[in-house]
Amino acid sequence: MTRTTNRESVVIELGKSSEDSADHRSSAKPAPELLVTIDGPAGTGKSTVARELAHKLGVDFLDTGAMYRAATALAIDASIPRDDEAAIVKLVESADLRFDWGADPPDLRAFAKSVMHRLRDTDVTAEVSPVSALPGVREILVHIQRRIGSEHSRLVSEGRDQGSVVFPDADVKIYLDASPRVRAQRRAAQLLREGKGDAADVDINQIEAEITERDQRDRSRSVGPLVCPKDAIRFDTSDLPQSEVVEGLLEIVVSALRAKDPTGKKQG
Repeated sequence: MTRTTNRESVVIELGKSSEDSADHRSSAKPAPELLVTIDGPAGTGKSTVARELAHKLGVDFLDTGAMYRAATALAIDASIPRDDEAAIVKLVESADLRFDWGADPPDLRAFAKSVMHRLRDTDVTAEVSPVSALPGVREILVHIQRRIGSEHSRLVSEGRDQGSVVFPDADVKIYLDASPRVRAQRRAAQLLREGKGDAADVDINQIEAEITERDQRDRSRSVGPLVCPKDAIRFDTSDLPQSEVVEGLLEIVVSALRAKDPTGKKQG
């Protein structure tokens, strides 16, 4: 079937059988061009499941949250106040943020050096929301993300505003969600796994409060706020293990592509 977007028309070739099995879905012929966006709040597991979904679809994976964390880490390490927008924008521009697509997951580099080791540090997590809200920072990173989208025609891109702002013509838009309590529990487990605290130090109630506060900031910022795109499919991950989330997302993507008619519009 033919898909028409404001980029170009392409042919989507999927397996003809309607069998609802993971093996069959994964064996569908790959589309020559495919863009899937996954948005949602922190702690829903977007990065992990988006990466696994990209693997199953045989496409590239773009972690846009990593880009905002990198900008935050750069500002912290350069001792730039988080409200000094002009200085942070200048620093991010000079850093020449790029992904090494030969690594899995893609290795984000700034000033030609990997910054992956800094992205999940506690100080970066605490400051990423206000830095992400700076219009100048969002402008330059959205520009880079769109450039990547033009260079990688088969892509799963995850973040906060991918389907609503960056790629509004995406083939499939998904919005992941989970309760604040579940997200706090996941964050606590992650901290313990990474050795960034012990059971006595990790306060789930505090983490939940911080997550709720960040949700409010992300949803209320003036540029690129966290929203569920009106044409996105909501998927709640609260009670599902990672493997079931990935399989559910795969089914959403394949079903959405099958539902498109020759004009590129979803059938009623």
